[in-house]
Amino acid sequence: MTILIVGAGVAGPTLAYWLRRAGHDVTLVERASELRRGGYVIDFWGAGFEVADRMGVLPEILRRGYRIGEVRQVNDAGRTFAAFRADVFFRATGGRYVSIPRGDLASILYDALDDRVERIFGDTVRALDDDGTRVRVTFEQGAPREFDLVVGADGQHSSIRRLVFGPEAQFETFLGITVAAFDVEGYRPRDELVYVLHTEVGRQIARFAMDGDRTMFLLTFRDDGRAATEDDEAQRSVLRARMAGAGWETSRILAHLSEARTFYFDRVSQIRMPSWTRGRVALVGDAAACVSLLAGQGTALAMVESYVLAAELSRARGDHREAFSGYERMLMPFLRSKQEAAVRLAPAFAPKSRAQLFFIKSITKLMGLPLVANLAMGKSVRDAIELPPPPGE
Repeated sequence: MTILIVGAGVAGPTLAYWLRRAGHDVTLVERASELRRGGYVIDFWGAGFEVADRMGVLPEILRRGYRIGEVRQVNDAGRTFAAFRADVFFRATGGRYVSIPRGDLASILYDALDDRVERIFGDTVRALDDDGTRVRVTFEQGAPREFDLVVGADGQHSSIRRLVFGPEAQFETFLGITVAAFDVEGYRPRDELVYVLHTEVGRQIARFAMDGDRTMFLLTFRDDGRAATEDDEAQRSVLRARMAGAGWETSRILAHLSEARTFYFDRVSQIRMPSWTRGRVALVGDAAACVSLLAGQGTALAMVESYVLAAELSRARGDHREAFSGYERMLMPFLRSKQEAAVRLAPAFAPKSRAQLFFIKSITKLMGLPLVANLAMGKSVRDAIELPPPPGE
């Protein structure tokens, strides 16, 4: 089949890889003029780790990733009051765990694509006409074309979802938190392979030292959802205002904001839909079932969704109705459980009260005890899903 994939983040290239391997003619279109860089450092594990292994990209992910040694909570003065060894994550996953900048992961997946995958940058879809046999696509820049299937892999604010299923507001569940991430060069101090956090009521500031003398910052704060404007300078102003007066190194971190190499700012939301498919159009990744950064594995889950969709299309031998049904049946309960777990973790990123803050600090201290850490992490890092055979086999 001829299949158009909209979005060249994580889900899009993963789907393109497996569809091309199964023999389909794939076109990948991305609104940006080049691959998007930046984003925060993600924890990569679970079933997505297995998908990466089957793609043959795992060695490169491990080479470019980080094995964090410690997670450390500090007070206003920067003194450590709670810490635990990150070895607990590796023990719980059998060593199949790595932390990597999201942009690096997306780049690795994109570089794995077959040369026969058509790639179009600087364009996107303006309109879709699904007549039941083909989908006529009108692009913003290029000439109209027809495809057998169209897949929206264009993220939390998916334009394909809006065109086919309706406005985002119908499906978005805002979790009351806004996130910002940026990286700078030359920041001091550096704590190598240590994820350092400072948490206050309503906000959290974290930093992580990366290669090339870069430091990545992740800041989260309680919000009503209106802070996430589309204007870059307005977002930076909001961030400075919401973080003003915070302790630890916050004022020094914000002073480097103007030097940021990359900058990300958005609402922390989930996308919950009764169906991810309609006619000859399907959604994958955050466009379909964004779990939010609170889940800790959104990118890995996006890869799983893409893999399963490609596998179901292969198993159904081109019957997209059967494939779409199998895709949703296999993944919807699984993704919903991940979303529910993420909601429960929200206070850890921006506690609502002093009582919540005290509870979070207490839990972090307990995680320093190996027995407690092993019990806490045991089930939470295991994905209750069995991946189907690779597409095309």
